[in-house]
Amino acid sequence: MMRLKIENAWLVTMEGEDSPYKGDLLIEQDRIIKRGDCSANEADEVIDGTGFAVLPGLINTHQHSPMSLLRAYSDDLKLMDWLDQKILPAEANMTEEDIRAGARLAMAEMIKSGTTTFADMYIHMNAIAETVEEVGIRASLTRGLVFHEPDGGVRMAEALDLIDQWHGKAEGRITTMFGPHAPYTCPPDALRQVIRLAEERDIPIHIHLAETVEEVSTIRQKYGQTPTEYLHALGLFDQCHVLLAHGVHLSESDIQLLKGMQGGVSHNPVSNLKLGCGIAPVHKLQQEGVNVGLGTDGAGSATTLDMFEEMKAATWMQKLQYGDPTILPAKEVLKMATIHGAKLLRLDHEIGTLSPGKKADLILINLNKPHLTPLHQLESLLAYGVSGADVDTTIVNGKILMRNRKLLTIDEKVLLRDVQIRAERIVQSV
Repeated sequence: MMRLKIENAWLVTMEGEDSPYKGDLLIEQDRIIKRGDCSANEADEVIDGTGFAVLPGLINTHQHSPMSLLRAYSDDLKLMDWLDQKILPAEANMTEEDIRAGARLAMAEMIKSGTTTFADMYIHMNAIAETVEEVGIRASLTRGLVFHEPDGGVRMAEALDLIDQWHGKAEGRITTMFGPHAPYTCPPDALRQVIRLAEERDIPIHIHLAETVEEVSTIRQKYGQTPTEYLHALGLFDQCHVLLAHGVHLSESDIQLLKGMQGGVSHNPVSNLKLGCGIAPVHKLQQEGVNVGLGTDGAGSATTLDMFEEMKAATWMQKLQYGDPTILPAKEVLKMATIHGAKLLRLDHEIGTLSPGKKADLILINLNKPHLTPLHQLESLLAYGVSGADVDTTIVNGKILMRNRKLLTIDEKVLLRDVQIRAERIVQSV
């Protein structure tokens, strides 16, 4: 069995209140088997970790990966103008191969910036699953379900097909969820059907919630409820593990309804800021025991898929919102990007900490740089100083996907040429 040792590195375990410490990490096949001091003869390959920090791989809990093809194409617009005038017409021009290429571009960016697991919601999900399998990253995949226009059951059939074909596949790197898009695109009967199927199959649900003021107004006019009250009344939180994307506009009573829920909220601060949606009440959610992870949303809105940028935005927004610099400290926001994200995807038994027995999903950060020197508080440096470009090595399931900033499972030059041609064609007629 192949054994890989990372020696003399700063280990940032994300276990409980552990502080970073210098030591070794031993990987066998796809799992971490030992942490601390490991002898050289225990390993087939050794990585010198001197001057590096080792973290659990970052977990992006909400993405639309093919939208990487629309990066910086429709900026500085209001959300509905952004969607109706630019994004939807461009997406209508995308082929399945375009979607495959856009997903691959997103995976390249994520691997290069330290993300090892992502939750995705889109169409043509089989093509995305095949790309995940080939590239070697970990993913929770969701076929987005919009029910406000008849489709003869095609979307639901595709969602079930994705679950049947891919849940647990690619050496266990792929899991799946049901993906009702949002309260305003999913009427009650359709949502009840999804909830019933999710409960029967024990599959989580991934849904957008309260991203904009307009959504809250729409649901209030239609059902006399907030979006959260609407989902609660339908029984979404009774038995299902639920990933709520955004959760920007939540009232105090909404937050009380989410107390004790299985799953939690994916906070997407960069996208929410850039589209002027608002600041999610992360601190209040955490005070009530609601789990909150971090996501980027698609690059069509956020531009970047760098989770280190999300960490900075998340903590700075909460400190500003509450006028309190002690809120959402460095260690907590690092947990949001790792173990809290793992809990949100119901994968915390396998990933999210550098724990013996867990999957070897981890990243090495090069600290030997002017902007990361001197070293006083490592967790503060990681949360407030590091960018994705400081990630040197990315390992998923024990396999090195990037070493010394070079992608090993993606031909980066070929990919960049291909997606530029595709992107220009997609937006040409919009």
